[in-house]
Amino acid sequence: MSDSILSQAEIDRLLNGGGQESEATPETIVSDDNIKPYDPNKQRRVIRERLQSLEIINERFARQFRTELFNLFRRSLDITAGPITIQPYHQFARNLPVPTNLNLINLHPLRGMALFAFSPNLVFMAVDNLFGGDGRFPTKADGREFTPTEQRVITRLLNMALDAYDTAWSTLFAIKTEYVRAEMQVRFTNITNSPNDIVVTTPFQVEIGSHLGEFDICIPFSLIEPLRELLTNPPLENSLQENRQWRNNLAGQVTDTEVELVAKFADISSRLSQVMKMERGDVIPMEIQQIIDVCINNVPVLSARYGSVNQQYALKVEQVNQPGLSSLNQG
Repeated sequence: MSDSILSQAEIDRLLNGGGQESEATPETIVSDDNIKPYDPNKQRRVIRERLQSLEIINERFARQFRTELFNLFRRSLDITAGPITIQPYHQFARNLPVPTNLNLINLHPLRGMALFAFSPNLVFMAVDNLFGGDGRFPTKADGREFTPTEQRVITRLLNMALDAYDTAWSTLFAIKTEYVRAEMQVRFTNITNSPNDIVVTTPFQVEIGSHLGEFDICIPFSLIEPLRELLTNPPLENSLQENRQWRNNLAGQVTDTEVELVAKFADISSRLSQVMKMERGDVIPMEIQQIIDVCINNVPVLSARYGSVNQQYALKVEQVNQPGLSSLNQG
């Protein structure tokens, strides 16, 4: 019972508002260095999904591009796809060396432009190998522009890279790359509306002997966002075959379906008062067109001429009005 009774010292402390205890407790001073300013215009978009399908596309592209470069250089080489990085565009741009060959590419039917960035050491390594060099004499960029010969080599590399990229995407989503233009300064590559927009970048490393070259593929996230579901959930290997079999079975069952063809000879307009006055034996005049419509569930599918064959009424098909019927026949 005595435990529930406050002592005199505790009563005095409560009456004084805890003044003595507050004096003994040191004040916590918050430093301004720990406060980070909040700028709503520079907030990053959080993307937590792993783009697994894009990783598969990059690996296929690396294998295909390696074959193309081997046929060009006639030397053993290796291409390694690095990890996918999701970052603001200005962060990617500031890490590019000078000079860098920046190629703007359209990915039809997606809306927007991607960027293929060839580093100078890759260009110099390609030129050296094409002209019989072994890399003993390194070329210095010194901030200069690429020569016409180097530009021609870049064009050949880019064409092979675009063909390989189309092939790598073909199993997931059919795209068609289209070269737009090349730039030397990153400020002229307006592939995003703002430098803070999120881009998806993949570095690739080309190794020929002891020499290394790099290039990057930079794609705005807004460009591939319509394919977000496909890129985060890769399709199964046998899904395409199952879809093809399912479509063939569905097309076969549709073609075996029985339908009723109705030949529409004429439309006669009349008033209800005239119909009420009609009696048995009255004649309704009508004009029959030479070419009439043949319908299925009131949907015209054929245009035909009417007549008789072997003492039976018949229709001669003149035109198929539904292109879907022709596609079923071709399948």
